[in-house]
Amino acid sequence: MRNFEAVREEADIGRALLNSLIVSGSITIGTVLCCTLAGFAFAKLRFRGRGALLAVTVGTMMIPPQLGVIPLFMLVAELGWVNQLQSVILPGLVSAFGVFFMRQFLVQSLPDELIEAARVDGASTARIFWSIVVPIARPGMAVLGLLTFMAAWNDFFWPVVALSSQNPTVQVALRQLGGGYVHDQSVIMAGTLLGTLPVLLVFGLLGRQIVGGIMQGAVKG
Repeated sequence: MRNFEAVREEADIGRALLNSLIVSGSITIGTVLCCTLAGFAFAKLRFRGRGALLAVTVGTMMIPPQLGVIPLFMLVAELGWVNQLQSVILPGLVSAFGVFFMRQFLVQSLPDELIEAARVDGASTARIFWSIVVPIARPGMAVLGLLTFMAAWNDFFWPVVALSSQNPTVQVALRQLGGGYVHDQSVIMAGTLLGTLPVLLVFGLLGRQIVGGIMQGAVKG
């Protein structure tokens, strides 16, 4: 308990945990929704330039994120968002990996016949997405949500640039622990434990859905 008390004194761990939950939860919800929409469009909709747009989207995965830090920080500063959570949330709402992942999942899992039958019945694209695509895509959305939450929770580089110790996420707050010439490893480990528990909780909640979706797909196959 002494180590946990030291964590609370050296870093505002309660505020950091709340901020990380807000940031990671917002990024996860936005990424899953936007990437599922984009993946459905690339997988099943026919429009001009689809292949080129998909190639550009996948190509952005080869660009190191460090190259965009300076212009992104200039934009955040121009908007007056420095040391505010939206400066961390908005840049992470969509990911090229998520779009490609959901596109590949829906290509394999969503039959064209279902979409054609829905269109014959007069369903709009939005109705098809919410009534057909989302139920089928739930296992893939659960996997993407878990990966996105873990990546957002563990992200350190951009939050330490955009935020300060007065409004930190967990990773920024953990940087303040064990200060001085001799680091107190027990305090650092206590802070790391507190920062890891929410990730384990999310994995426990989504892990059953992921395994259940995989088993359901195997039985159908």
